[in-house]
Formats: sequence, C-alpha cells, structure tokens
Amino acid sequence: MVKAAKDTLESTLLDLSAVLQADLFDTEIETAGALAKAGYLRAAGAICGVVIEKHLNHVRGTHGLKIAKKNPGISDLAQLLRKSNVITLAQERFIQSLADTRNICSHAKGREPTKDEISELVDGSAKVLKTVF
Repeated sequence: MVKAAKDTLESTLLDLSAVLQADLFDTEIETAGALAKAGYLRAAGAICGVVIEKHLNHVRGTHGLKIAKKNPGISDLAQLLRKSNVITLAQERFIQSLADTRNICSHAKGREPTKDEISELVDGSAKVLKTVF
C-alpha cells in the first residue's frame, strides 16, 4: 500500500511539474512575441531558442533517451528524437529550420533576422511545445 501511494504521489508530482513547465514556456513565448513587436528581434529569437532546447531536452528525458554530448543543442536533440522515432523527419526538419533562425539571432556574425523570420520562430516554437511530447 505504501509503494502504491508513493508511485501515485510521484506520478502526480511529475504531472504537476509538466503543467508548470508548459505554463512557463507559454509565458516565455508570449514574452518573445512582445519583444518582437517592440523591435527586439534578436532577443525574441534567443528566448525561443532556449524554450525549444529546454522542451526537447525534457522530451528526451521523458522518453528515457541518453545523449553522449554534454550540452546538446536543438539540432542534436531533434536528431536523437527522430532516430528514436519520437518525432518524424518532417518535424525534425521543421525544428531545424527554427534552430537556423535562432542561430541568426544568437550570433553577432552575419545578417540581422527579419520580422517575418522571428514571427515564424515565435509561432513555430509554440507549435513545437504543443506537438512534440
């Protein structure tokens, strides 16, 4: 009976943790959208990149997948999830396109991100949160 109660408590805590994390990520995506509207495109893109990376890492952990790289990035995580049949090739490519835009935002070299790219990144980040689990 104690073991069953412990398992139920752990399950409830995991569910609560997932709900809180999803709410936090939604808030961060909303913040990124507000930053983009105010013209802070790089900041908005960087926030989206962090949210995607954290979410994919959470999904990796939920599925019990191990990764050799100490600090895996979005691409590493998406590739692992596809190879483990958690996501499809189309989803991996979509996530990679978001990662490419995030890279433009996070590195000072090269060109500035466009409003359209950041809008797609913000919307795409929300989509990843809702469709990859």
